[in-house]
Amino acid sequence: MGPEFQDLPGRAAPLSSSGDELKEALLGVDRMRAGKIIRDACAAGSPVDCIEGLIIPVLEEIGRDWEQGQVALSQVYISGRICEEVVNTMLPPGSPSRRHRPKIAIAVLEDHHTLGKQIILAVLRAGGYEVIDYGSGVTVDSLVESVIRDRIEILLISTLMLPAALRAREAIARIREAMPEVRVIVGGAPFRFDPALWRETGADAFGCSASETLEAVRMMGGAVWPER
Repeated sequence: MGPEFQDLPGRAAPLSSSGDELKEALLGVDRMRAGKIIRDACAAGSPVDCIEGLIIPVLEEIGRDWEQGQVALSQVYISGRICEEVVNTMLPPGSPSRRHRPKIAIAVLEDHHTLGKQIILAVLRAGGYEVIDYGSGVTVDSLVESVIRDRIEILLISTLMLPAALRAREAIARIREAMPEVRVIVGGAPFRFDPALWRETGADAFGCSASETLEAVRMMGGAVWPER
């Protein structure tokens, strides 16, 4: 695993008119308007189709805009949270229509900076995914134990400092000893500074942004659980 998730697609197809309106509402932090746009656009279809066809493309485009310096990181986070709130009304936690498979978990390894994790978590949940949050300051021993116990299929590891990024290699190796099939996405500052570092950890992919991580999860999800 690995190279097939490295070169994720760039600019996707243009947004629909509803997508453009939703993006404008999200970047303007207009919760009521965003909720109305989503509900109106999705009235005739299933919530899952709505998420796939409207919400995810918009969040991915906002993520790409952040990569190009066109929006602030806070706007990425708030957009994800607003969509998460709306999705929760359409697909309440525990709903059988949510994506319970593949089984996904996220953790901040050995530090307590949680902003990146919270952004990824909000965007994934807005995409209809159920995600187990192992929190921050997670040790290698604790992470290995939790992933094996919960039979996680896709693990997201966030780090801020280089020592923690290097410790991810030990965690991934130990998890793979027990679960060779697990897919791992790493993210955080050390991997942006050194583009080759994620490969040295044994991860399958590096999520440079929320949109890239969402896209990698969707690709891996199709490979791990094609009959969703």
